Amino acid sequence: MSTPLPVVERVYKGSMLALRLPVLVLLFGKGNSVCRLQGLTQAPELAQDGDMVIGGIFSFRTGQDYVVDTFQTLPEFRKCKNFNFREFKFAQVMIFAINEINKNPEILPNVTIGYKIYNRCGTMDILRAALALAGGTQKEISHDNCTETDTVQAILGHSGSRPTIAFAQVVGRFQIPVISHFATCACLSDRKRYPSFFRTIPSDYYQSRALAKLVKYFGWTWVGAVAVNNEYGFNGIAAFIQAAQEYGICIEYSEAFSSSDPPKRLFEITEVIRMSTSRVIVAFMTHREVKLLSTALYQQNITGLQWIGSDAWITDDSLADSRGHSLLVGSLGFTVRRAKITGLEEHLRQLHPAQFPKSQFFKNFWEEVFDCSLDETENTQTQSCSGFESLENVDSVFTDVSELRFSNNVYKSVYAVAKALDALVKCNKKLLPNENCIKPKNIQPWQVLQKLNSVNFTTAEGERVSFDSNGDSLASYELVNLQMTNKGTLTGETVGIFDASLPESHQFIMNSIPIVWSNGLEGVPVSVCSKQCAPGTQKVLSKGKPICCYDCIPCPTGEINSILCMKCPLEYWSNRERDACIPKHIEFLVYGEILGTLLAFFSLFGVLITAMTAIIFYCHKETPLVRANNSELSFLLLFSLTLCFLCSLTFIGRPTEWSCMLRHTAFGITFVLCISCVLGKTIVVLMAFRATLPGRNVMKWFGPAQQRISVLAFTAIQVLICILWLTINPPFPFMNLSLYNDRIILECNLGSVVGFWAVLGYIGLLALLCFVLAFLARSLPDNFNEAKFITFSMLIFCAVWIAFVPAYVSSPGKFTVAVEIFAILASSYGLLLCIFLPKCFILLFRPEKNTKKHIMGKSSNNDIQY
Repeated sequence: MSTPLPVVERVYKGSMLALRLPVLVLLFGKGNSVCRLQGLTQAPELAQDGDMVIGGIFSFRTGQDYVVDTFQTLPEFRKCKNFNFREFKFAQVMIFAINEINKNPEILPNVTIGYKIYNRCGTMDILRAALALAGGTQKEISHDNCTETDTVQAILGHSGSRPTIAFAQVVGRFQIPVISHFATCACLSDRKRYPSFFRTIPSDYYQSRALAKLVKYFGWTWVGAVAVNNEYGFNGIAAFIQAAQEYGICIEYSEAFSSSDPPKRLFEITEVIRMSTSRVIVAFMTHREVKLLSTALYQQNITGLQWIGSDAWITDDSLADSRGHSLLVGSLGFTVRRAKITGLEEHLRQLHPAQFPKSQFFKNFWEEVFDCSLDETENTQTQSCSGFESLENVDSVFTDVSELRFSNNVYKSVYAVAKALDALVKCNKKLLPNENCIKPKNIQPWQVLQKLNSVNFTTAEGERVSFDSNGDSLASYELVNLQMTNKGTLTGETVGIFDASLPESHQFIMNSIPIVWSNGLEGVPVSVCSKQCAPGTQKVLSKGKPICCYDCIPCPTGEINSILCMKCPLEYWSNRERDACIPKHIEFLVYGEILGTLLAFFSLFGVLITAMTAIIFYCHKETPLVRANNSELSFLLLFSLTLCFLCSLTFIGRPTEWSCMLRHTAFGITFVLCISCVLGKTIVVLMAFRATLPGRNVMKWFGPAQQRISVLAFTAIQVLICILWLTINPPFPFMNLSLYNDRIILECNLGSVVGFWAVLGYIGLLALLCFVLAFLARSLPDNFNEAKFITFSMLIFCAVWIAFVPAYVSSPGKFTVAVEIFAILASSYGLLLCIFLPKCFILLFRPEKNTKKHIMGKSSNNDIQY
């Protein structure tokens, strides 16, 4: 009796513990060793023997009933419901490519490639299929044949990222190559987690950035995002959100669900979409989730949404089967480029159930297409198939080869594996002397994996196929627009391209084909959180909201722009709408405005009165009153007053270099001349009436010659001050930009402030001296009261110019000039009226007082000579 040997159990400890398929190696009986496969297994749907075998996993049916696993028993194979003709076409493209290679003497001559193609839906059953391809399906392996492997050389598929992620991580540990034509999740580029994964479709990393550029291109800054609840959806939408933020796009909401989720979750998402304000949905899902969501939105009458789709559903032929497919018309999305595969249509139309007698799905497919039954024993109301049915005259999604996009990826995947196998079989001893040629039956998957890394070839259509260090292919997309055909189906019309190999500014290119928008809109839909700010306003972020949500407030005066208010240049100011900078208004005192007109009028009126006074005095020059008031100084005083009135006109008008120098120097010299004449008259009066020694003629010391010299001397000092001022730092025109924000004050800069105040100070000194002397002469005889008039005129003069100083300093802009003109006119009128008005009154209306006796009065009998 033999003793039982120990039991060795080989268990793969992965993340899917519930799906483990342990192989128990049991040694029984009299030295007979047998390997038994534990767990459920099924034969492939489509199979063909060959020297080397390539595996394939597709989902000819999609959709399952919602089931909650209890994890108390091993789960059974789940029943799949709906037909997916596109997936079946993928399998047939794989078969077509393998047959084409087998007939091609240039690739793998004298070697045939077989295939094992599984039809599975649901991640769990897809993983079972992958394990079956990796370990074989034989239930028992004896000691004699245990070295004969049943492992495929490579696995093609799956179309979905979620199941591909599940089994690629498992079979990657055994270094079995996995080449997907449709799994786009960027996570699959991780060589540490998926060391044997390749794909002939670009990574979602590029697609996500392309979708963000698409959203930016159409000006949509406020969008919603919905993803499938798996790594494909999470990674894709995360990459999109990151790229969107770089382009200034805001995400209003981001939701995720799966077709296997309870209905409550779908209802929650539709409510989020209903309450949202964004009009664009970026959907990173498969066709199953899109059909569920569009149907739910259709049932609740939620319309007006622009869909942006990923390549997993944007060109799926089954979209038209959903009740909500009308909502998807106008959708935009990226997909792989269209291609042509010569001979594929003939292959598809020549298919017949006799070619795959063991395939239950092909039987169901044939019955679905021709609405007949191949099994006569079944109790069915459907008529039996005649046997003459043919796909030659059938127009369906399956036989349509006008939109070969992902099918071409399957075709390239098969050829990539074939090229790697061919490189192993056709070793070149001349180029690689150390390389050993391998017999086809001895080729191991890890060797195919190594060769796939260096595959680089061009298809018959001129498309280059290669893989980078992460197993990714070149990123190139077509932008398609879902449009409704006359047959009521959805078709993807190419309206642009995206090529990641081009410079970033040229990657996205639109063509001239018109885009059909959702809900039949004529123009591009608008999806923004806040409308664009009108010109002259700026954005202010709303508290607690993304940067795309803002309020528009008017720009401050002097600033423009609609994004960020910017100050206008110094010499410019914002217009009323605050959308452009216009030159500031240059302001100065002009004759045309009321203030300038009034000042000019009073100036000329003063000249007129002065001239009239001079005429009156000239007509009465021989009378005692005129002679007693020193007619020579009186006429000189009237002349200087005329100049004072006229010099005020130089302050009106546009300041120029010459006018700035003239106005201040003319003002200073004429006023000194005027005050010098008044001072001379005051000294004459004092010296005439303050003589204390009788008979002594003091007037000889201040006669007419001395009076002229004193006036000339006093005036010469002011002339000297002005010359120094003009020489050292003269006045000049100056644009004052700091006084007002909205206008420029054109004024005369004093140049030397010391020079200006020296001129004014000298005038003030003479005026003060004149006032003091006139004040001392206030007790002169009543009939000769010129000293009193001079005192009063000087009092007005001094009061005006004392008040002028604070008024001049505090007055803004052109009013500074007006204050200076007013001071000149007021002091000139004060001198003119106080000194000459009483005399003119006597000359014209009281001639009886114009006698020597009356002028001398009682107080003095001196014979004064002036």
